[in-house]
Order: sequence, then C-alpha cells, then structure tokens
Amino acid sequence: MAILTIRTIPDPILRQKTKQVSGIDKSIKKLIANMRETLHATPGRVGLAAPQVGVSLRVTVIGIPEEEDIILINGEIVRRKGKRLVNEGCLSIPGYIGELYRAESVTVKGLDIKGMEIRIKAEGLLSQALEHEIDHLNGTLYIDRMENMDSLRKIEPEDIEAQSQTAEDSENKVS
Repeated sequence: MAILTIRTIPDPILRQKTKQVSGIDKSIKKLIANMRETLHATPGRVGLAAPQVGVSLRVTVIGIPEEEDIILINGEIVRRKGKRLVNEGCLSIPGYIGELYRAESVTVKGLDIKGMEIRIKAEGLLSQALEHEIDHLNGTLYIDRMENMDSLRKIEPEDIEAQSQTAEDSENKVS
C-alpha cells in the first residue's frame, strides 16, 4: 500500500466526470487500499474520491471516525431530503473552508468492494460526506455549490488541527 498524492485545484482531473468501474479486479482493490491508507494518514478528513488521487474512476472511500470504512464504487445519489447549512473543506482546496447547503439526508446506491449492490441511507456527517465525494465523481467541488463566495475563508494549519478534533461533533468537515 502507498500514500497517494492529493490533487489540488486547478488540476483538470478534478473537473472531469469520472468513468464507471466495469469490473472490480486487483487494480481496483489496490486503488481502494491506497485510498484508504491516504485517507487515514490525513487527520480530520472523512472522505476521498479517486479523482483526488488522479484516477478518473467512480470510486470513493468514506472513513467516519469510530465507524467502519465505506467503499462505494459507481456511487450515485438517488434521493435527497431536506436542506441544512454546513461548513465544508476539501483536501483538493487546502487551507480553505466555506458555507454551503447540503441535504439533511441522502440515499445512495452503488457497489461494495465485492461487487455487490448496496444502498445507503444516511444523515448528518455521513450524508454530507457522501454528497461531497459523489460531487467529486461528477467534477463538482464544494465551492461550486456555495451561494456566497464571501463565506469562503482561509484557515491556518493550527485551525485545521483544532477542527479535526471536533469533526465528528460538529459534522462540518469533509474531504
């Protein structure tokens, strides 16, 4: 396994719609293992999408603290419910955080690492993380969803560490 390099804006891969995974072979499993290692090596982050590591495939890893990692292949949102204002940051836009609206809950479908169909109903931080990572698969960044760019603010490295300690309490931190 390896820790992968995170792509940051303006890297064009972050703006491309990703390709469906046609089969889950050794290369996909290796990608997932490397994405998991990369995610867990980055404090305070809860999700990582393949484009963020330079791979234009519909693969995401969600790592909510105190819960088992969720591997989602070919994920798509099939239902959104409600609306709430959240603060969000992203590994691909380092040093910034902004306010935007996310659903109160989502239903997502896709495949797990074994190729079995899964459906996830989520709310709170998991709902936000799923929306954020699936946006990455569609070439959308959280800043594209912000209604007011004035809410985008620079954060200092010590602020990032403090936020990582409260991410699961505040449900505000996504990758």
